[in-house]
This record gives sequence, C-alpha cells and structure tokens, in this order.
Amino acid sequence: MKAVLCKEYGPPESLVVEDIAPLQPGRGQVVVGVRACGVNFADILMIQGRYQVRPPVPFSPGFEVAGIVKEVGEDVEDVHVGSRVIAFIHWGGYAEEVVADAATLIPMPDSMDFPTAAAFVVAYGTAHYALTDRAQLKPGETLLVLGAAGGVGLAAVEVGKVSGARVIAAAASDEKLAVCKQHGADDLINYRTEDMRERIKQLTDGKGVDVAFDPVGGCYAETVLRNMAWGGRYLVIGFAAGDIPRISLNLPLLKGCAIVGVFWGQFIARERPRCLAYLHELLAWFAAGKIKPLVSATYPLACASDALYAVLNRTVWGKVVLRP
Repeated sequence: MKAVLCKEYGPPESLVVEDIAPLQPGRGQVVVGVRACGVNFADILMIQGRYQVRPPVPFSPGFEVAGIVKEVGEDVEDVHVGSRVIAFIHWGGYAEEVVADAATLIPMPDSMDFPTAAAFVVAYGTAHYALTDRAQLKPGETLLVLGAAGGVGLAAVEVGKVSGARVIAAAASDEKLAVCKQHGADDLINYRTEDMRERIKQLTDGKGVDVAFDPVGGCYAETVLRNMAWGGRYLVIGFAAGDIPRISLNLPLLKGCAIVGVFWGQFIARERPRCLAYLHELLAWFAAGKIKPLVSATYPLACASDALYAVLNRTVWGKVVLRP
C-alpha cells in the first residue's frame, strides 16, 4: 500500500510517498481502508519534531481518518468488515490503510460522507470539549473566537451558537469573515485591518468577552486577556501564529478571569467515556443540521506537502483533507 512517510524530522517538502507492506491487525484491532484523512496543524508540528508526541521515524502523520473496515483481528466482535467508521489514531493516517483499536472506532452516520467525517472529530471534539466542559459556556454569554475561519475556529463558532452564546468571530481577512458569518457568527473583527482591543470594547460596551477561544496565540493573547469580562475564561487551544505567548499574571488577577488549558488529545485518552458522549452529542447535532462542517479543499496523497502548506499559510478555511 502507499503511505506518506516522514523519514526525518523536517518541513513538509521532506515527506515522501512510498509503497510499504500491507498492515495486519493485532488482537482487538482492525485494519481500516482510508477514504479520507484530516489535515491538522498538529501534523506540521509532528513532522518537525515539535509536537508533544515524537514518533520514531519513519512514520506517517495524520491522526483522524474515515474509511471502511477491511480486516478484523482476534477478539473483535462488535466491528465488522465493510463498516464505515471514523478512527482517531496516534499517527499513520496519511496512507491507504491504518490499524486502529476496535474499541476506539466511531460509526459513521449514513448521512455523512468520508471527507466530512475525516474533518469532524478533532475540530468539533476540541471545540465542544473547550466550550462545554472547560469553559462551561452559558446561553447569553459572549464568545470571542480567534482564527475563526480555520477548522477548529469554525467549529467553535458553530458550537458556540448551538450553546446559545453571542459569537464574535476574529480572522485575518474579509473573505474569511464572510465564511464565519455564513456559519452563524454574530459580529466580526478583521484583526489585520482593525484595532482588535477597541473593536472588542465597542462590541461589548466595554465589558469584555466572557469566553475567548484562542488557537492562534502569538501577539493576540495579551490583547484578548486585557479584554476579558470579570470572571471570564480564556481558553488556550494552540499556537498557530508560531509563538507561545508569555503572559503577565497580573492580567488574570486584575480581570478575575481564568486561563484554561485545552488538550483534547489527553482528554480522549484519560476520560474516553465522557469524550465519546460528547462526540455522540456532536453527531446528533450534525444529523439535525445544527452544525455543518466545511471542507474547503481535498488533495491526493502525492500532494500532502501542499495540503500542509495550505494549513500552515492559512490560505484555506474550514478543513483540508487527503483522499488516498
């Protein structure tokens, strides 16, 4: 089978596509024929050796896939060959096949296609966990989403609206903000052309935002913290800007706000039953038409580096997927 391989840590163009031996399931495992694989910013960090997990090389990046079960191993009873499934794995998704633990598979709804399924779990799982669990977002509160046109940002806009919040979407272009508006954002901030601090004050009558969802980091973090409402919750999602902010701790003190870390990967590992309950709620929202994942681009395996650069350079909105 074909797989995209990282043979040494480096930039996206260092990836190669090669034929490797077909995979075999172990006890309690299945082989899934990959029909689509989500492309995430974390994939870039992983191939650069900068992610929290450093797989031994060679490895294939990619940790969210959708596909069809091809083979089942010993002691697998509830998953059958031919089943359409979503799999969340540690790495290995940029390939024609993956091995996954049968107990971790999520059945695909009949109404969901493979690209949508591959773009669903990480973005919406992160957004739901962050807003519902970590922030305890309440109806009527004001939510600010940075990087709002990206995969996880757009998911946060939609989850925020389903939760009854007023959503302010912040992004780097008017084109991206138009997409956010289509997905339910109430107010918009172009942080490339507008003074974000003054705009937040204007939109909140000087009160600040109750919850901030920040997958960007960099220079925006301090600005957002200075514009938190009393008792607000600032959610640390990631650092797409590249720089990890250094925060002056007098800011949460003065604002009476909390800085809350969101590590969805550890949540699913440590509290899997609760995570699966959240995912089933999200799938019910999808079936009801309350959330509508956006896949703006698809690439073949041979163009995996182009897909990663599209994410890195933020030239796309919603999610990007590979189609083996």
